[in-house]
Amino acid sequence: QFVRPSLGAWALYGLGTENENLPGFITINPPANATRTYGSAFLPAIYQGTKVGGRNLPGPAAQFAQRFGGGEAQTSVADIKNPRFNEAAQRTQVDLIQSLNRSRKTLDGGVSAEVEGVIASYELAFRMQAEVPGVLDLEKESTAVKNLYGIGETATDRFGRQCLMARKCVEAGVRFVEISHGNWDHHFNLKTALENNCGQIDQPIAGLLQDLKQRDLLKDTLVVWGGEFGRTPHAQSNDGRDHNNKGFTLWMAGGGVKGGITHGSTDELGYEAVLDKMHIHDWHATVLHLLGLDHEKLTFRYAGRDFRLTDVYGTVAREILA
Repeated sequence: QFVRPSLGAWALYGLGTENENLPGFITINPPANATRTYGSAFLPAIYQGTKVGGRNLPGPAAQFAQRFGGGEAQTSVADIKNPRFNEAAQRTQVDLIQSLNRSRKTLDGGVSAEVEGVIASYELAFRMQAEVPGVLDLEKESTAVKNLYGIGETATDRFGRQCLMARKCVEAGVRFVEISHGNWDHHFNLKTALENNCGQIDQPIAGLLQDLKQRDLLKDTLVVWGGEFGRTPHAQSNDGRDHNNKGFTLWMAGGGVKGGITHGSTDELGYEAVLDKMHIHDWHATVLHLLGLDHEKLTFRYAGRDFRLTDVYGTVAREILA
């Protein structure tokens, strides 16, 4: 299957970055098998998401906190520093690599999006060493803020830290931040599993929205909550639900979205969308519009044709715009 750039990669490609010392696209705790959700595919490498943490981290909240909190914050981006070299030595090393990269670019005729992406990525990695640890250090946050996100509580600590990191990244000028929470594939044991998951996420996500609003960031920050498909209204054996791509829900807040409304509806069984259907291309077009981008003009030429996030489709859902 032809792999295309992720939404975050397209957004960064269109908007550029606000902080040259930080990645414009950060993905926090991404699933190990979900590289497509933050990959850049044929876009230059500088537009792919930078991973913070990962699913291979220790499970218990206390161990997670130890890895992401306080003085250990810098370890949350793999190999952010090389303790065997000081800054001057690393600069010399990077300069040597960059000279080789520029030689490669010259051999390619002076124009190479791939090589330019690599060059930009190396420079960003060097600059990140000084800024990333401070952005991801949660220990300087007040007790009140940590409590708002449920940090310190067993059920909410792990996801609460992700949400607080997301706010700090947005505050520091990161354009696109992606956080994730897994184990929603409830083919069995739905009641218990759903209650557990909701108990882990409800307070942190509410805390994030409240924190953004208190800091006057919510009006300029689009928050999206969703997954890749829904669940069937009918049960499977062992109290579960199967996959359903015919009708499902996501919500958005802030960033120019009209609050307190629902858009679209399913049939009486909750199985299939029947009113104000929104294809993924329509949703992508709407998100890009809210970010200030025209989905029909945001293109990248690859393999002899212009590509878009929305392919050749997509209609902005103006009914949900504030």
